[in-house]
Amino acid sequence: MVQVSVVIVNWNGLRLMEQCLGALTEQTFSEFEIIVVDNGSTDGSVDWLGEHHPSVRVIRNDENLGFAAANNQAIRASTAEFVVTLNNDTRVEPGWLEALVRAVQPDPSVGMGACKMLFADRPEMINSTGINLDRVGIAWDRSGGERDDAAETEPREVFGPSAGAALYRRAMLDEIGSFDERFFMYLEDVDLAWRARLAGWRCLYVPSSRVYHVHSASAREGSPFKNRLLGRNKVWTIAKNYPLDKLLLNLPLILLYDVAAVVFAVVARGDTYALRGRWEGLRGLREVWQDRRSIQALLKRNVGRPWTAYLSPLVPPWRVPSRFRHLA
Repeated sequence: MVQVSVVIVNWNGLRLMEQCLGALTEQTFSEFEIIVVDNGSTDGSVDWLGEHHPSVRVIRNDENLGFAAANNQAIRASTAEFVVTLNNDTRVEPGWLEALVRAVQPDPSVGMGACKMLFADRPEMINSTGINLDRVGIAWDRSGGERDDAAETEPREVFGPSAGAALYRRAMLDEIGSFDERFFMYLEDVDLAWRARLAGWRCLYVPSSRVYHVHSASAREGSPFKNRLLGRNKVWTIAKNYPLDKLLLNLPLILLYDVAAVVFAVVARGDTYALRGRWEGLRGLREVWQDRRSIQALLKRNVGRPWTAYLSPLVPPWRVPSRFRHLA
């Protein structure tokens, strides 16, 4: 019986796949399948999978459809109770999947599970323990840059999981939908977690579910490509998910922080792609704004703790860059 579908999106990641799949064969939890969605790789990834891992289900695309669309393909192809998204640049510990499923499965109100992601080259440092989001729409890795505490074992509730290693309950995805394919990649997990929170779904961070991650192996940290998509997708995430009354209340602060971020990027790094991405986001605003009605309708059914209770405290604009310093 397959309880879990582990989905790995691959784009020319042959050099990474052996370690990623090898770790999955050592799991203490056995009721899972592996689905690899290949986004038009030209490095022999698909042939290698067929030769070395014939039990893996492979969905082959002729071109790179992006992280969001590829995951959605696997979600549609799967019927398991849980879907786990896993980056191909990761190595999971043997008890990773068992800890995640055992923590989330008993409570039907928990729709998401977050892992403890550690840097592969700095295993003593945390990469992510889920998603942090503040009221001006800035999202970042929870606990990023902090030292790992191996004694931490008790699950706790967080805003949402990083899709680099995340569990999603199918019942939740059936209700709120899966990843927004317009995002291509980056912040699609924030958008999904926000929608889930509006609908009253919860997320548990499970410290004993541990994974080592080669950060930004597909697109270099600080690259023009990544900065453009982060800027664009931030605009769309806020436009889709922020309830109108709270959006209008916080809009002056949102604009202030965003202008500060763009000015910092241009002046300090000579990066204009953050600005280009935001402009692209504004030009596509009409289309994503049309999704608001169905998304905001989720809030009417939310009878649990309000989603705002899981927002992180706001800090002064000059302190925001420190949240990302460990990624340099």
